[in-house]
Amino acid sequence: MSLDVQLCVAQSAVPTAFYDAIARLEVQESSDRPGVLLLELPANRTSAGDLQFVGDGTFEPMTSITLTVTPSAAGAAAQCIFDGYALSWRLHLDRTSTASRLEIWAQDASLLMNLDDKVLEWSGQTDGEIANTIFESYGFSAAEANTNDDSPIHDPDGHTLFQRSTDLQLLRGLARRGGKQCRVGCTDTPGQRTGYFVQPSLDAAPVTTISLVDPTSWTVDRLDLDWDVMRPTEVDASQVDLSQSSDTGTDVSAASSGLDVLAQRDYASYFGQSSTFVLTAPADVADLSQRATAVLADSGFFVRCSGEADAERLGTVLRVGDVVALAGAGSLHSGNWLVWDVRHSYALDSWKMAFTLVRNAMGPPAAAGSLSSFAGSLAAPAGVPTP
Repeated sequence: MSLDVQLCVAQSAVPTAFYDAIARLEVQESSDRPGVLLLELPANRTSAGDLQFVGDGTFEPMTSITLTVTPSAAGAAAQCIFDGYALSWRLHLDRTSTASRLEIWAQDASLLMNLDDKVLEWSGQTDGEIANTIFESYGFSAAEANTNDDSPIHDPDGHTLFQRSTDLQLLRGLARRGGKQCRVGCTDTPGQRTGYFVQPSLDAAPVTTISLVDPTSWTVDRLDLDWDVMRPTEVDASQVDLSQSSDTGTDVSAASSGLDVLAQRDYASYFGQSSTFVLTAPADVADLSQRATAVLADSGFFVRCSGEADAERLGTVLRVGDVVALAGAGSLHSGNWLVWDVRHSYALDSWKMAFTLVRNAMGPPAAAGSLSSFAGSLAAPAGVPTP
């Protein structure tokens, strides 16, 4: 395999023989959920009569687990695929000893933000500033883009922000209503964690091209594409400004998410119909525009592509938030896509990636896009009258 894989448990690299014992090793990265790791090992009985990896304290609760991969190409940078803590396990014991196994589940470092419910007031700060303060309190670096496209300040003269949840629950709620994504990850070095509270970056250069041009040299094993137009194309909202004496409401209407589009025709253009969503969630007047565009940002990703690829054939390790190009999928679907989630699967001879890509636009239709190409192909047999 053209990747160097390093698994560390309790901050120590596992011995080489450990990799031969791994029955299953998967990492799920996602834009809208915490990252998780699944490690399956045989539960063999040792010479002392105990179960290996079970009774020896190897995987106690909150044991740190990290997984780093480095492509073998010259100059390739290491990528930290997972950095988190053991959270649970499931032990299966079978009379056939070779069928006994231990499954260890771990969650990324965002777990630390989800341990304690808190009651706090956040006053005089924007959502992005609140996110940075929380990330830094856990020793995480704050991503530079966290305060881009930020919310208005939570003003005590209007409505301040109260927290009655864990820090992770608070930030994920703020991210959802602000059209952002909240997650914690590491780039290349385990332990150096970054907190992201950002909008997806759709103008980045593609990290790779998934080519379907030559059927004999596809860089993926399969692709499935679908679209869904049961989504709003515009949002209406209204709210009385409680900081003013007037009881007249303020109306806001949004028809665009403000995000870059990944092809020529955005969702509204492709759908060709108007579909209005009335936002009824309570908000301050200053928040209405951001709340409305956040709904459209979510609904705008109406096209999905799922597939599976081998890292060696694709030439890169896909990560959440990457932009990839798709070639040879027709005029509608070829172009840039956003990586939404990836399930990495380790084997001694391969590194597989089951991925989901999303897109907020379609390409142009073919110039002669009609059923005319089938003209005559359905003609009735000789001697049979055409209906």
